[in-house]
Amino acid sequence: MKNFDINEDPHRRYNPLINEWVLVSPHRAKRPWQGQNEILPTNSLPEYDSDCYLCPGNTRANGLNNPDYNDAFVFENDFAALKQEEIAFQEIKTDTFFKARPERGISRVVCFSPKHNLTLPEMTVEAIENIIGTWQNEYTELGKIDYINHVQIFENKGSVMGCSNPHPHGQIWAQSSLPTEVEKTQTNLKTYYDLHHSSLLQDYLKEELKLDERIVIQNDYFVALVPFWAIWPFETMIISKRHFGKITDFTNDEKTAFATILKQLTTKYDNLFGTSFPYSSGIHQTPTDSKEHPEWQFHMHFYPPLLRSATVKKFMVGYEMLGESQRDITPEKSADLLRKQSNIHYKTKKNN
Repeated sequence: MKNFDINEDPHRRYNPLINEWVLVSPHRAKRPWQGQNEILPTNSLPEYDSDCYLCPGNTRANGLNNPDYNDAFVFENDFAALKQEEIAFQEIKTDTFFKARPERGISRVVCFSPKHNLTLPEMTVEAIENIIGTWQNEYTELGKIDYINHVQIFENKGSVMGCSNPHPHGQIWAQSSLPTEVEKTQTNLKTYYDLHHSSLLQDYLKEELKLDERIVIQNDYFVALVPFWAIWPFETMIISKRHFGKITDFTNDEKTAFATILKQLTTKYDNLFGTSFPYSSGIHQTPTDSKEHPEWQFHMHFYPPLLRSATVKKFMVGYEMLGESQRDITPEKSADLLRKQSNIHYKTKKNN
């Protein structure tokens, strides 16, 4: 019987944040690819697009005009997934399988920049700090509303991730319930904290820093790493070194450091395959339910779909839908590939 090699042999890895497993099959990374290749956009975007609903001064789909904004700009989503109006609570519940209840909330769009052709890695650290400031303001404002218990800040980048407009923007959905993934995380963070009287993510980060196998970038305040249990090929997570729960707990230095690591990580993504790297990203932080949450530690997830090149995408199908999540390339290999990428954007190099 051969000895187990985590870099070569199939195995499962445990995710303590959501109490789930992922199947890792390192040997499958060697298989030839004859599947789908994504079509990359070939036209460069203009700085201003008169047909864009998000550019300054333009008319949106609902007939309202955007102001001539110069920095981040926030507005109520014209096609909101959640509605603000209060509905008399009525839970639909039967003795069999049918259960439903009203969900109340607010959906907002955050334009990152007035320039149509910029993405986070191409922005200055100062501009990203301004976006972070906007996130902080929105978290505070929405969190004060009595029926809002969770504020989800996220970005879908790239058409392959379902983004319908290339103008740099993200979204904020605030709602009365904890979403499923957040509720699972909340449960496991609290279980660990009640047992150990310490933060699960802070303890995990200490071990990751000792091993130094999956670290991509770090500075004095934050670490970007490929989680041991990562599902997506180049999935990463940014974790605060200091134990705090929410974005409004940042010191001024931490705000700058977070902006810096966001720029560096997204630049490495773009440099990996020489393309504007698509992803879904989002911040997980303390719920806004007025309870104490010492178990929470501020962190941000990045879930990019690209697998082998700018045109080969990872699909969650078959076994992933019927069994459990699965990946081929190991998290350690992904971290090594990302770590080796330059912090200077490939477009900047071409223009010099």
